Formats: sequence, C-alpha cells, structure tokens
Amino acid sequence: MEQDLAYYYEVGQMGIEHALLPEQGIVVPGDLVIGADSHTCTYGALGAFSTGVGSTDLAAAMVTGELWFKVPETIKLIYRGKLRPWVGGKDLILYTIGQIGVDGALYMAMEFTGDTIDSLPMDGRFTMANMAIEAGAKNGIFHPDRITEQYVKGRARREYHFYKSDPGARYKEVREFDVSTVEPQVAFPHLPSNTRGISEVGTVTIDQAVIGSCTNGRIDDLREAADVLKGHKISPNVRLIIIPATPSIYRQAMKEGLFDIFLDAGSVISPPTCGPCFGGHMGILAKGERAIATTNRNFVGRMGHPESEVYLSNPAIAAASAVLGRLGSPEELGRKR
Repeated sequence: MEQDLAYYYEVGQMGIEHALLPEQGIVVPGDLVIGADSHTCTYGALGAFSTGVGSTDLAAAMVTGELWFKVPETIKLIYRGKLRPWVGGKDLILYTIGQIGVDGALYMAMEFTGDTIDSLPMDGRFTMANMAIEAGAKNGIFHPDRITEQYVKGRARREYHFYKSDPGARYKEVREFDVSTVEPQVAFPHLPSNTRGISEVGTVTIDQAVIGSCTNGRIDDLREAADVLKGHKISPNVRLIIIPATPSIYRQAMKEGLFDIFLDAGSVISPPTCGPCFGGHMGILAKGERAIATTNRNFVGRMGHPESEVYLSNPAIAAASAVLGRLGSPEELGRKR
C-alpha cells in the first residue's frame, strides 16, 4: 500500500474491530493500544493496556509515535464464588457498574480478579473489559493466564508478554463481590448503571431484540442465544436481529447450525456490523419503541429516536425476551443450565 500500512481492510473484508483484532492476533498481551473509539478498552481482556482517544490524539500518535498519558490509579474488583445459571461476563460488568455508577472508576484502571474470573472464558472477559468505559474507566484489564494462553497461542502475529500487578501494588479502592448472589442483569434506560436483576424487571414489552456488537457478538454469545431459541418462535410483535461480530464468527456459527436455529425462530441474520448499536442501520428504533440489546450503551437516542428505549442484557436474556415479547428469562421457557 502507498502508506505502508501493515494491516489494511477494504470494504467488505472486516468485521467489528474490537472482535477482529484479537481474533486475528493483531493485538496481543502486553500491548499498549489506542484507538479512536471508546471501546478500544476491550483488549484489556488479553492483559493489554488499551484505551480510546480522540481523533486529534490518534493523528498525533500516528505522526510522532508518541502520546501523553497520565498513569491511572487502579480500582481492584474481586469476584468470588460460582456463577448462577445464565449469568456471565455481561451480568458481572452490568452489576458492577450498577454498584459503582457510570463515574465510579473515573480515569482509573479496572482490574478484574478473583476465583470467578480465573475460570471465566475469554469471550466473557472481552465483554467485561469492553464495558469498563461505561464506568468512566480509562481501561479494564485482566491478569493473563492459561485461558489467555489458549486463546492467543496460534493467533499471535508477534511476541507477547504476560504482565501482572506487583504483589505489593497499591490500589485506589478494592471491592469484593459474591457472584452467587448475582442473577442475570438488565440495565434500564437511560444509563448502563440503571440495573436490575431479571426477577425485578416487571412487565416490560419490547418491539426489538438485538444480539451482537463488540460486546456480545462472539461465538459463545451466539451459542448461548441458540440454546435459548432452539425449538421456539419469536413473538409476532418482535424483531430479532442477530449480528455476528466478524466473518470468522459468522462462518463458525453457520458451520455449527446456529443459523438454522435463528432462522427457524424467525430472526434476521446480519453481516458483521456495529449497525444499530450506535444508531447507524439494521434496526433503528422508531418513536416509542423498546429494544433489548446485548450492546454496551442505552443512552437517549442511542439506537434511534430520542423517545425510544434501550435495555441492556446478556444474549440469553435477549433471546428469551424475543420469544416472550417482554423482558424475561430462559427459565420461563423451560431452559435450564
């Protein structure tokens, strides 16, 4: 290429960047990464320091190879215990944001630790790191371990490094959570911190469900949704849009027969795109409409009309809600885990 770019993707060749770059081994553990998107913090799941910056800062870094940072203080979040059925990374991060608020980690690093995290799959870790910005954090980060190694091995295009906090590291704050008390979470409009357990949502009808995005468009997310949807039809009053995050995930889901389940249920399958998450296309809400989505933000007008509403959840809750026509859980459909 004329500009000597190491990685260049033409139209139609790329998926959602925050899923694609780790998938292709372009971002690896130990990296320092900036991007012109706030959800660049996703890569912290690998043990990389990654954060979003403005376009001017990004341009300056591209020209000079340098950028000014203030070293953030760290809030250590310790998760202990066994996860309840249908609870995953999305629920842990929504619950955390609900506890500390959208400014609870302002310009801090959110360090995710504990025995629960030690067994959390990579897809769940990506989800949690992705939404660190929704608590105001500079970045979210995990200690790389055997699960990280299994993911990175065979993908990494260059050498990588596993870094961990020093034994005597000082923290701005330390919080502990007993995850055995955490049920699937739903964030009500219009903040990711406005969370409730699924048993507390009441009767809220929906017009649309979206399963995808850089937060929950990975293969584990699609498998979870398929587990719930198999043998069911979505409510005639609901649009269900499935959006795999990358072409590779799209192909894997198709290979596993997940698309057959989605289509039989009455959903629409989109090519990889951010689409409705930022109000772009593929599911823009009209005035007064409500959507449940596995995306990361539910601000006013985020998915369309300023008088529409977005509720955030994990893929299982979104799938069950699409069938029920209202906010609900897989257990209401007889699904157990």
